[in-house]
Amino acid sequence: MVVDEPAGRPRFLAALTHGAGGTPDTPDVLAVRDAARGLGAVTALVTQPYRVRGGRAPGSAVRQDAAWAELVAALNDRGLPLVQGGRSNGARVACRTARQVGAAGVIALAFPLHPPGRQGQPGKSRDGELRAAGTRVLVLNGDRDPFGIPEPDDATRVVVLPGETHALSRNPAAIGEAVASWLGMLPGLDSRPPSVSGQAPPR
Repeated sequence: MVVDEPAGRPRFLAALTHGAGGTPDTPDVLAVRDAARGLGAVTALVTQPYRVRGGRAPGSAVRQDAAWAELVAALNDRGLPLVQGGRSNGARVACRTARQVGAAGVIALAFPLHPPGRQGQPGKSRDGELRAAGTRVLVLNGDRDPFGIPEPDDATRVVVLPGETHALSRNPAAIGEAVASWLGMLPGLDSRPPSVSGQAPPR
């Protein structure tokens, strides 16, 4: 786990994680981290326990979600507003646990709507996980993603990035811009600007 503090008073916590078998240092996750840092967030790049143990697959979703919720609780001992996110399987975890951890928002990178080639097959859609987040969600998917692209709704903004596959590696700048814009309008975050002196500005 890599935690970075802002120069001034933190406005919120951004907890970000990887896809199945991956690490949290992919270009898309780092673009989200940098956008959040620019807005005064404490950022945490989280390697999930199954990966720390050397596993390639997350296994039980129940155990994975419980481990994530425990990690987030330990990270956020200051009670900061929480934005959580991840790519692919990590996006699913962030959506599934958002209600439990009280997230103000979720950033879902390359949300895997269905396994490749399984669109429309009964029991294969992960759309229910996305809709159950219970908070605002920003989805960023490539237009060439074989895992599909979710539809937007009142709580879910979907940004489709041209020329991108599931990796979301070609244009991190576009990801950062979309994330910064969305975070800037997200209800529930501390709207006061961060103080470079470390002292909170007057209310």
